[in-house]
Amino acid sequence: QVQLVESGGGLVQAGGSLRLSCTASGRSFSSYAMGWFRLAPGKEREFVATVSWNGGITHYANSVKGRFTISRDNTKNTVYLQMSSLKPEDTAVYYCAACLGCSPTVVAASAYRTWGQGTQVTVSS
Repeated sequence: QVQLVESGGGLVQAGGSLRLSCTASGRSFSSYAMGWFRLAPGKEREFVATVSWNGGITHYANSVKGRFTISRDNTKNTVYLQMSSLKPEDTAVYYCAACLGCSPTVVAASAYRTWGQGTQVTVSS
């Protein structure tokens, strides 16, 4: 079992960039596919991006494809979400999540059993 802590959220103007980090404590971080999800007010939790255990395969929601990049560094037990060309509609609480042994094509939040506490991203227009 891993524990997850996100950081890097904040307030940014439209068109700007942010990088979120999610650091895991515990063992066997490289056994987990990792995902980023987001929850905006009045909306359901939304898949953003996933990455395979070794970083070799990534998967993105259409709404962020070409603007966001997910990556991981297993030596640091950390997964990242580089967000560029941010839009006001990207405003949400962003959560990282871990899925033991999952394919990165698994995008259902219910498959991810371990979650961080979330970090707020606010994009002003």
